[in-house]
Amino acid sequence: MWRIIRYSIGVTFCVALFGVGIYLYGVYTEVQSEIESVKRHKMDVTTQIFDTKGRLIANLFNEHYRLYAKFEEIPPRIIEILLAVEDTLFFEHMGINPDAISRAIVKNVKNLKYSEGGSTLTQQVVKNIALSPERTLKRKIKEAMFAIILEQNMSKEDILEIYLNYIFLGHGYYGVRTAALGYFHKNLNELTLKEMCMLMGLPKAPDTYDPSKNLQHSLGRANNILDRLKDIGWITQEEYEAAIVEIPYVYNDKSLTQNVAPYAVDEVVRQLSPIYPDLKTGGYKIYLTIDLDYQNIAQEALRYGYNNINERLLEQYPRTFVREELDSEGLIYAKPKESEANKYGELNGAMVVTESQSGKILALVGGVDYKKSVFNRATQAKRQFGSSIKPFIYLVAFDRGYSPAWQVMDAPRKFGNTNENVQSNQEDEEDVWKPKNVGAYGGLITLREALRKSANLATLNLVQQVGFDIIYRGIKDFEFPYVPNDMSIVLGSLSLSPLEAAKFYSVFSNYGTMITPRLVDSIVNVQGETYTFPIATREYTQPQQAFLVTDILRDVVNRGTGVRARVANLEIAGKTGTSNQNIDGWFCGYSPSIQTIIWYGRDNNTPIGPVETGGIVAAPVNAYFFNKLLKIEPGLKRRFDVPNGIMKKTFADGEYLYTNISKLPPTTPSVTNVEEDLLF
Repeated sequence: MWRIIRYSIGVTFCVALFGVGIYLYGVYTEVQSEIESVKRHKMDVTTQIFDTKGRLIANLFNEHYRLYAKFEEIPPRIIEILLAVEDTLFFEHMGINPDAISRAIVKNVKNLKYSEGGSTLTQQVVKNIALSPERTLKRKIKEAMFAIILEQNMSKEDILEIYLNYIFLGHGYYGVRTAALGYFHKNLNELTLKEMCMLMGLPKAPDTYDPSKNLQHSLGRANNILDRLKDIGWITQEEYEAAIVEIPYVYNDKSLTQNVAPYAVDEVVRQLSPIYPDLKTGGYKIYLTIDLDYQNIAQEALRYGYNNINERLLEQYPRTFVREELDSEGLIYAKPKESEANKYGELNGAMVVTESQSGKILALVGGVDYKKSVFNRATQAKRQFGSSIKPFIYLVAFDRGYSPAWQVMDAPRKFGNTNENVQSNQEDEEDVWKPKNVGAYGGLITLREALRKSANLATLNLVQQVGFDIIYRGIKDFEFPYVPNDMSIVLGSLSLSPLEAAKFYSVFSNYGTMITPRLVDSIVNVQGETYTFPIATREYTQPQQAFLVTDILRDVVNRGTGVRARVANLEIAGKTGTSNQNIDGWFCGYSPSIQTIIWYGRDNNTPIGPVETGGIVAAPVNAYFFNKLLKIEPGLKRRFDVPNGIMKKTFADGEYLYTNISKLPPTTPSVTNVEEDLLF
């Protein structure tokens, strides 16, 4: 009888043992198939954006703010502290620690609840990356087996690297490098012993020991760790005594993104996201052409111009506008009264600053207040260009052999819808276009004078002399977007963004070669591979021809419509632009090395104000910007270079520049039937 019982027990035990073996083999097979998920696990790593001088502009991430640190970048002392706290025998065990597991079992049984685990660092890596958080027997068995196999496939150093980069350390910080920079504004190799202990005390309870919230709790936890280090002989008595009394300064950064140039960063994301789908998780280092010094001055200058406009409207039209303080940084808004709300929308502006010879975007500001409006007017707003288009028309004429001394009639006239002159006896007055000058008519004037004064009628007459089709093809050749096929283009009816304007004006600031503005200089991936973004250029005219325009645009600033853009001891060339009804105000200008595009307008395309032209609203911002810039860049180039081949000829009314393809001025204007077209 007993023999049968013993036999039955033996068979049952063998069957059970066989079943356990089958079960463990199944778990082992499952683990083997999943081991690669840990070895090849790709953490979400924050992408960082830097300015041209290596200063941090912004951190880009989706959910996890994590800056990765390779094992060799982690100080050995941090490793020691971690092991002292979490897994002292890490370099001795095979992935699991039977002694720690036994102690945990005894303690849990004694407390009649799960109060302590016996997991090694390897098991914690497995649990965090490959397994679910459920507390079941199968998961614990799988975790232990996973840890053993993982240590056969990865080095101890690789496992520590994963752990120290994966862990959450409070305040939204993932990984030890992120926490060091966040809490202490230090690199890992700059941390003190006490600071390292504070960081390594966080994994147990990140919110409880967050030093930015609970400094005393954090210091107490760090002191306990120091006691542990001293007890096991891993630090000296002198190191202990120095660290125990230290109270590190802890930063409480409100914004993890640290975005100090939001409009520029938004444009970077827009440009690069289609190329890099993992832009915010791939750990890239993006180096921009932005210079934060220029960016800050541009932001300040744009707000300065904004306040000037609003102060002027409040002073001149108190029955139309009321004062409204927008924020603590001093922005003032002339808010339309309810009765005028439909006439005036929300005022805003944009500014783009580029380096003339390289196309580098040094500053990009898409609005006066990003917190109030994220719409990027520097890149997304398409606004009428107004008279800012005129230099391109004159350049086409110069390239056809005309010179700044060429004479043209500046007098009122009318045009029909076929771009031909309309005789005074025309019956259908609705089809008659009667453009006007902003100022007085000059009669017979030179092209230099016509552009300096931004004379509309003189420019229209020049277009008819050269030929509308020639001018139209010339404007199209610059690749302006959406060019109307009628005479309205002469007065700037086409629309474009300030960033596009920066591209087109580089024809003048870069001596005849258009250069596409660049915001991103290079991008470095996590493997350290660098991609540098190319420069796109196209030569449109000879340097001498472009300089003919620059010389006139200097005069525009010195004594023309752009006089408010003048800067002492610095040559500035530029052109103002105002669209119909003062809806858009532009100043497009440049020094010998820096180009500025400034625009103001209302988002709903209502007038800025009754008399708010580009010369009034935008030109002063240019002067403000360069005056501030010269204080930090006193070595800025002050005078334009004059290309070889520029010649001068003296006439009764002054000296005029011309090139070897330019014609001398005629003795009489070349406008046919001038007298028939004059409107007296």
